[in-house]
Formats: sequence, C-alpha cells, structure tokens
Amino acid sequence: MRNGRVSCCVRPGPFSVEAAEVLANENSDGYRLIVELRASSTEDFERALRASMTGRDPVGEGGATAPPPRRFTIALDAGHGGADGGARGVNGTVEKQITLLFSLELAKKLEETGLYRVVLTREDDRFLRLDERVRIAREKGADLFISVHADAIAIRSVRGATIYTVSDKASDAEAAATAARENLSDAIAGKVPEDEQDEVEDILVDLIRRETHAFSIRFARNLIGELSSTVQMVKNPHRYAGFRVLRAPDIPSVLLELGYLSNPKDEAQLRDAAWRSRTMDAIIRAIGYFAKANGGAGG
Repeated sequence: MRNGRVSCCVRPGPFSVEAAEVLANENSDGYRLIVELRASSTEDFERALRASMTGRDPVGEGGATAPPPRRFTIALDAGHGGADGGARGVNGTVEKQITLLFSLELAKKLEETGLYRVVLTREDDRFLRLDERVRIAREKGADLFISVHADAIAIRSVRGATIYTVSDKASDAEAAATAARENLSDAIAGKVPEDEQDEVEDILVDLIRRETHAFSIRFARNLIGELSSTVQMVKNPHRYAGFRVLRAPDIPSVLLELGYLSNPKDEAQLRDAAWRSRTMDAIIRAIGYFAKANGGAGG
C-alpha cells in the first residue's frame, strides 16, 4: 500500500483462493473482506470447473473416505405463470398450464430413474421473474437448466419443436422475436426486474461463460438428436438469441419450445398424454448422454 492506495500487480490469469476472512473495521462501521489469492494454472482451473459441474473431487487425493457421489441435478423451469399466461392455443390451451404439466410429469419420470435430482422453479401457478428462475437453479446447484415453453405465431401452418441457446447475436429474425417476447415476461406481469449488477469482466468469468456455452450447445445437439425421431422439429431446430432466462454463467441452459399452440396439430399433441410421455423419454435419453459425458450417471 502506497500513500493510502492499494497497489496491485497480479498478472491476468487463473488463480486460487488461499484464504478469506471478514474483519470489523477498526475506525468505522461495517466490515471488510480480505481474500488471499495465489496464481494458478489453466489446467487447475479447468479441473476445478469440471469438478464444480460434476461434484467430483478435483484433486483426487486419497485418505479420508469420499462422500457418496452427488446426483446430477436438473432444473426444470415451467415457462410463464401467474399473471403471465404466455401463449394461447387455437383451442384454448394456455402456455403456462401446459408447461407446468409437462415439467411436473418430466420431473416425476426423471426421479423414477433414481439417477437424478430434480429442481422445479415453480410447482404451481405462480409468477416468477426471469432472474428468480435463474437464481433458484443456481442456489440448488443445478448442473443443467431446461426452460419449457410452447410458442405461438400468426401463421397457423407453422409447427414443430425448437431448441434455443443464449447468444448476444440472434441466429435469425424469428429467434430474435421469440427472445424479445419471452424477455417481456416481467413487464407483462407488471413486475419491474431488479437492477442487475454488472459482473466483473475478468478472464475467469469469461472462461466460465465459454465453457458453459460449449456445454449448452452440446446438450442442445443431444436433445435435437433424440427428439428428431419422436417430435416434428422446425427447420434449423437449434437457434439462439438473447434469452434472459438462459444467462446463468455457470449452468448449461437451453430453452425448449415444445411446439406451436397456434397450430392445431401441435396443440393437440401437447394435450395428449401419450405424446408427452414419448417426448419426455427422448429428453431423458438426451439428459442421460449429457450427464454421463460430464461426470454424472447416465441412462
């Protein structure tokens, strides 16, 4: 420290936290956080990142008995809810109801495998801000986030499922429009989003985002591969845009549009229990491949 200013010469790159403590200020109210950092290697960082996503010991040292493996955790986010009904079908199906039904049924099927732990962002007809949905998934330690939706469009002949991942630049005009509609959820329900605090743009956050984005794309491709034999997909089914609900920096996330409620055939399928069950089986297979590839149990 020089002339009352902190001098810092830490080089950019990965680091590890050696110690952290909170101390009361001696001459004023409040507290201060003291963190000791040590330069680390990219390999150590990537190993720790993988461990945080799989629950495994990044060091792998012997000695104490290892705790039982943590089950791969999936956050299911039923889109819309409460005052935000979402899209409405040609025969009266309301998006918030079908997404909740689908999520509850999928959660039951996943739990019956005995392989996964499931977190539901909502289990009833309640409104949740988009950032609250992400917060719930992060607080519950989710390894994968799936936001379930059903779209609607003026052209009733358009039908099929779509898988979205997040990106600052939209893949096409329709993806941009879909993201804009979904991001209006808070405003439609008369809720003002909490001010978002800018995240520190350092190399670690950037690395985490890149790694997470790669995992999101990998799962989206797995999901398309499994759904394609069961569900009619739109042309170019993997699309991307700036969905706020997919912005968790450390959880692979996709938004699944099951179909178009504006299309009578898609709406009828979404209301059909047998179709939903077959679709869920395909989703579970995709989750199994993804979980196994990332250190979890797979089906």
